[in-house]
Amino acid sequence: MTIAPTLHRYLAAEKIQYAEIPHVLTMSSARTAQACHVSGDRFAKAVVLRHDGGYMLAIVPASHRLNLPDLKEKLGADLVMANETEINRLFADCAHGAVPAIGRCYGLDLIVDDSIRAQPEIYIEAGDHETLLQLTHAQFERLTANAPHGRFSTHS
Repeated sequence: MTIAPTLHRYLAAEKIQYAEIPHVLTMSSARTAQACHVSGDRFAKAVVLRHDGGYMLAIVPASHRLNLPDLKEKLGADLVMANETEINRLFADCAHGAVPAIGRCYGLDLIVDDSIRAQPEIYIEAGDHETLLQLTHAQFERLTANAPHGRFSTHS
């Protein structure tokens, strides 16, 4: 597997330029960052949340942990982590756990942590455990335009 078909079509339609970085099989964002010699601060990790009968993505750096109480307060909503079955259903064309940090192509809203938005380049999962996508700051901003943002993560 390479780039998930849904993600690939979306990036092409939006004319988003990116570099593909193949890497050894990894099963976590922290290990992927290490394998690719990428700072975890620049690796956008997607956390799938359930809210108001739907789902959304919280985008945080791989070097951070989501602070769910802070995010709940910011959004004024009841949020819980989605379970594996829900995630697999939402991202059916992705490998288990390889969730791209782009919500729109999967019909999901997202919120972006300010610490990832401050990076000069951003890396995201491509939908498998062997490919990373490198985006410029400007390309990532285009993909997350109009998404709310704020501070809701802490450095691990």
